[in-house]
Amino acid sequence: MDLRLPKPAPDQKLRRAEALDALDSVLPFDRRDFLAEILTDDDVATLRHLAKEGIGENSLRALASDLGYLEAWSLAATGFSLPWPAPEALLIKFVAHHLWDPAKRETDVSHGMPEDVTAALKSAKLLRVDGPHAPNTVRRRLSSWSTLTGWRGFVGKFNAPGLRSAIKLAVRASARPRGRKSKKAVTADILTALLKACAGDRLVDVRDRALLITAFASGGRRRSEIASLRFEQIVEEEPVPADPKAPDGDKLPCLSIRLGRTKTTQADSDAFVLLVGRPVLVLKGWLERAGISEGAVFRGIDRWGNLEKRALTPQAVNLILKRRIAEAGFDPMAFSAHGLRSGYLTETARRGIPLPEAMQQSQHRSVQQASNYYNDAERTLGRAARLIT
Repeated sequence: MDLRLPKPAPDQKLRRAEALDALDSVLPFDRRDFLAEILTDDDVATLRHLAKEGIGENSLRALASDLGYLEAWSLAATGFSLPWPAPEALLIKFVAHHLWDPAKRETDVSHGMPEDVTAALKSAKLLRVDGPHAPNTVRRRLSSWSTLTGWRGFVGKFNAPGLRSAIKLAVRASARPRGRKSKKAVTADILTALLKACAGDRLVDVRDRALLITAFASGGRRRSEIASLRFEQIVEEEPVPADPKAPDGDKLPCLSIRLGRTKTTQADSDAFVLLVGRPVLVLKGWLERAGISEGAVFRGIDRWGNLEKRALTPQAVNLILKRRIAEAGFDPMAFSAHGLRSGYLTETARRGIPLPEAMQQSQHRSVQQASNYYNDAERTLGRAARLIT
């Protein structure tokens, strides 16, 4: 990776890697060497301090990822590690490198991110897009930068009028439409095909069936929530009526999943979602087959079919979905793990389930966000677009 500055001395890199090993439950193992090479000693100390302060694993993982990107960008763009606090001019440079006008770039090659910076970030596998970044990605990284600045005891320039104006103008110029995290939703028909793709009796098949059906049926849980799910969060409930209108009729097995800390709930909240019927049987089948009675529910399986103790990472959950999508005959580029979440809400709309009821299970906090998926399904099934057919 060519980032202009000399690489750290071997002993310095080893020391940072060992310090990052203390965060092995948070940071992907295959990224620790990269982070040890890019982050400074102070960066590593800050991340370890945040972990001791009890910041959520997902938040810490996101901060570490953003910090790694910011340091790599700073090395490529300026030849130096990030200064703390960053001057307003550097913040504006970051915006200018990531949000720019594609039309102007055609006549002015110096507009936007310089080619050498682009090449350095691509060689580090940190940059995948050729055009301007998504505005939300830029805002998130600036927010992480601001958070880390505050944790270091500095006051940044993140609310400076010049920066706010630059962001506003750059977003307008970049004209990049907001894309969805998953181009296509994993609706019930897609899920059925995925479950057929892992219908075998291998341990990995049993795990993947349980993972996919649990993630969908529990309201479209985020990949981070599935990866961090622990046996202790699962509570056996009394069987529930198969038909709510016939309470004395046949019963279905029921489990509740206590969510704890998520993107929209706090660790001490009593938020929970339910699994009813077939998903309960599939999940119990996995736990029994794997002999899991404590700790992580969904774990890695090595190439010889042996169960590992370490929980799956959120990235692994996404890769499992994509692999099964390909095996089912679909385009893996069109789907991501977030498709389970959007697919759940899409399916509830198709079946006429009221949005508030669907949100109880999905645990969406924002009606507007949840209704984006819900309304798309309603519009395709409604009469408004069928005035002339």
